[in-house]
Amino acid sequence: MDLPIVYHPDYVAPLPEGHRFPMAKFRLLYERLLADGVATRSQFHLPERSPSAWIEQVHTPEYVQAYCEGTLDIKAQRRIGLPWSDALVNRTCMAVGGTILTAQLALQHGLACNTAGGTHHAFPAYGSGFCIFNDMAIAIRCLQDQRLIQTALIVDLDVHQGDGTAFIFQSDSSVFTFSMHCAVNFPGTKQQSDLDVPLAEGMEDDEYLQTLAIHLPHLLAQVKPDLVFYDAGVDPHGGDRLGKLALTDTGLFRREMQVLDTCLSQGYAVACVIGGGYAEDMPALVYRHSLLHRAASELYRYHRL
Repeated sequence: MDLPIVYHPDYVAPLPEGHRFPMAKFRLLYERLLADGVATRSQFHLPERSPSAWIEQVHTPEYVQAYCEGTLDIKAQRRIGLPWSDALVNRTCMAVGGTILTAQLALQHGLACNTAGGTHHAFPAYGSGFCIFNDMAIAIRCLQDQRLIQTALIVDLDVHQGDGTAFIFQSDSSVFTFSMHCAVNFPGTKQQSDLDVPLAEGMEDDEYLQTLAIHLPHLLAQVKPDLVFYDAGVDPHGGDRLGKLALTDTGLFRREMQVLDTCLSQGYAVACVIGGGYAEDMPALVYRHSLLHRAASELYRYHRL
């Protein structure tokens, strides 16, 4: 069997022309993986829309209802940064379902990738920074509720701190949150992860990867998680307009190989989400997101999962 990948056409929701969030990248990533022979259609799994009851394991019922019904106040919508629509509600709930399915597939096969996900700025009672519902947190709660896992490790390498997940799990010893991010970047007010590694502006490939190598093997030995959630944001790239780090395409690919091989070599299953990426050059952005799936496909075969 080949690497399981999760995708749904409803990952794409229309936004006003010129909007800062590149919604089209989800469909284009799917198409790029097929066109480049990274995956075949038989590898893709269709998620179900996450019901409100699952989402409310993390988010308050009042917030979930207000968002799904379109009754959030203007200030709350502005904090999210995405214009409300029925299509976006469907897309959001579908992407949460996608991360839940990705996690379930990772437990079955050792490794699985979503073609969306990583909405780590969403807090229990509000959304922020293009993040509406916190898909990784919801997936963890669903899997714990189903008694499929007890412990989880979140490896968040998006360029922005995973403040929402840090807050959600701040008093929960069953989930370890690790965020390696640019120190001087959104969010302005950081939360306390179990391990935060703030990085200097302009950091390049080798120093970044050496820093990661100092922490990840130790964390796996310390936490011994039932499942690793990997947020593979590509906004640390030097060409990302919201990043402030200076990784290259090669550096990102080396990062994906390093994270996945470190986990798989020690016997830990990994559920991957794509995280942030905001480059103006859409083909370049889509290629960077595809590096996760290229590395995962290669290592899935190497480790004979």
